[in-house]
Amino acid sequence: MNNQFDLLKKRRFLPLFLTQFLGAFNDNVYKNALIILLTFQTASYTAMSVSTLINLAGGLFIIPFFLFSATFGQYADKMEKSRLIRITKLLEITITILAAIGFFSHNLFIMMLALFLLGVQATLFGPVKYSILPQQLKSVELVGGNGLIEMGTFVAILVGTILGGVLIVIPHVGVEIVSATVFCIAVAGYFCSRFIPNAPAADPSIKINWNIVTQTCKNIKFAHGNKTVFLAILAQSWFWFYGAFMLYQTPNYAKTVLGGNEHIVTLLLAMFSLGIGAGAMLCERISKRTIEIGLVPLSAIFISILTADLFYLEPVATHARNLGLGAFFAHGAHIGLCVELFLIGIFSGLYNVPLYALIQDRSDPAHLSRIISASNIINALFMVFAAVFAIV
Repeated sequence: MNNQFDLLKKRRFLPLFLTQFLGAFNDNVYKNALIILLTFQTASYTAMSVSTLINLAGGLFIIPFFLFSATFGQYADKMEKSRLIRITKLLEITITILAAIGFFSHNLFIMMLALFLLGVQATLFGPVKYSILPQQLKSVELVGGNGLIEMGTFVAILVGTILGGVLIVIPHVGVEIVSATVFCIAVAGYFCSRFIPNAPAADPSIKINWNIVTQTCKNIKFAHGNKTVFLAILAQSWFWFYGAFMLYQTPNYAKTVLGGNEHIVTLLLAMFSLGIGAGAMLCERISKRTIEIGLVPLSAIFISILTADLFYLEPVATHARNLGLGAFFAHGAHIGLCVELFLIGIFSGLYNVPLYALIQDRSDPAHLSRIISASNIINALFMVFAAVFAIV
């Protein structure tokens, strides 16, 4: 393999890459369309404040990771993984139909329920996606494969965020176009999933424990049994608290502080996501195909410094509202803000990829899905804390 892009020519990787790309893409088309709709039309749906409603939406998408990861992690170790992935994609198709019903009926409860169920579906897909990689890739391909998955995920976030924001504001037909789009993407994802090669169950003898509390403790115990893996999980959780908090605050920050319209919200989210994708792709070249953990503390330092600098990079004082892209970029400080968000994203990609590869490489293969589910539980807990902290 000359470089990580050669993996995109392999059946053992390409269908999985496309399936996860379309899944992340669809989540963000719907999620950002919903957030933009609620940010600028809150009064027509509820008496709650914009800030509370957006943070509630973020929390609803994350809570399933905390509630269901323990159970789904068992299924990911017990079942043949390509079949389980196809089940998740069929579930996604069903949820997009429910989302369309919510949009057409202007029913906030149904729209929020669809967002919650998309979180459930992502919770089921997460342990399978990361535990199947060591079965399909060689050890020296893990950094490159994880880099591509991470890049694909955040490019999907970027494109999905932009598309969701653009489509929902089309006059008179925005909700109809968003509804049709998320359904078609879900169908395309299922089609790609049918080409993923079989990945045998890691431990078919598992007896499913339906007690969320006891199984969560058991999965965390699996992870805690390997100090290196557990510290990597905690390091991931630090980032997801940070990243979730940044993403939750961006829509209201863009509207109330910068005076921007929905396109400015999309721009700021896009700069952060594009930076993460770029950092993920740089990881293999910098680490020379090894799992280079030294990138993690170095990147954390730069993320912290750049974020602290955002406080001092004060936006131009303005009483303007509903600024478009042209008026926004007329202020030099706003260009600097976008550059800093992009750089934060680059170091975030360099931070995350080695941690994913380390967890996959150092975990017991028979317990890998459950360890990843434990990681998802801890990460989700930190993201829920971020949502609560943001509301407070």
